[in-house]
Amino acid sequence: MRFTRVYADATGESHYEDIDAAMVPQSFAPPAPPFSLSEMTQSTGMAFARFPVDWDGDWHPTPRRQYLIFLSCEFEGETSDGDRRRHAPGSVVLLEDTTGQGHHARVVGDTDVLATVVQLPD
Repeated sequence: MRFTRVYADATGESHYEDIDAAMVPQSFAPPAPPFSLSEMTQSTGMAFARFPVDWDGDWHPTPRRQYLIFLSCEFEGETSDGDRRRHAPGSVVLLEDTTGQGHHARVVGDTDVLATVVQLPD
């Protein structure tokens, strides 16, 4: 499974990086048949988020390491190196740019964006 990471380098500039998570068939919930599962990641909290149609988050670092999992509509993010990407439903973004200039994010389209936020340990 592929997801996107946003991180800050030593100078504080933010970047995107594509990550491929290994998926291994496992018997996770017997007697249900096995399915592919990635390695488990520890989390400290989870919440649902709704970004209104006109939401525009000017340049900001993420408040902590966290995943955003997009459930509906479309979101656009930009890193300080100028890379701009759209995140559609089903997209997963790992935000790790807790320092530096951060990223710019906004809702694209005319419908609120629904997402799941999964916060990670420091």
